Amino acid sequence: MVGLKMLARRELSTSQVRERLCKKGFADDESEPAIRRLQQEGALDDGRTAMAFARQALNLKMRGRQRTLREIQALGIDRRVARVAVDEVYAAVDEGELVERVLARRLSGPISSPAEFRRLYQALLRQGFDSGTVVSALKAHTGPTEPLELE
Repeated sequence: MVGLKMLARRELSTSQVRERLCKKGFADDESEPAIRRLQQEGALDDGRTAMAFARQALNLKMRGRQRTLREIQALGIDRRVARVAVDEVYAAVDEGELVERVLARRLSGPISSPAEFRRLYQALLRQGFDSGTVVSALKAHTGPTEPLELE
């Protein structure tokens, strides 16, 4: 019953449910059968949780593939399950266009200094985007002067 209430609020991974049940004082011999039952009934599904997280990371947070994959794995979801979810969600997305959408939020004009170029480069890498895609997008936003480079 407690596990089902947790899942009614939002999607959780098996690892998260196990951890929360432990924090509530349930012993392993009590929580493991409950977790198996939730999985059998379809209330607890790491694949579905990974898909939901990946969709949120892409559509709401505009994160890149790599960061999304790392964050799903941090939820305690198996790497293969996480990879399948990320590949499926990001399949129809052009990463260059996604980087452009992120830059549109951050820029009000052309990139004017090497420091700004480096700052944006680092921020986009932290968001999980590929470095080649990031450099190409940033070079397209430099002013009419000579292109800025990473030092």
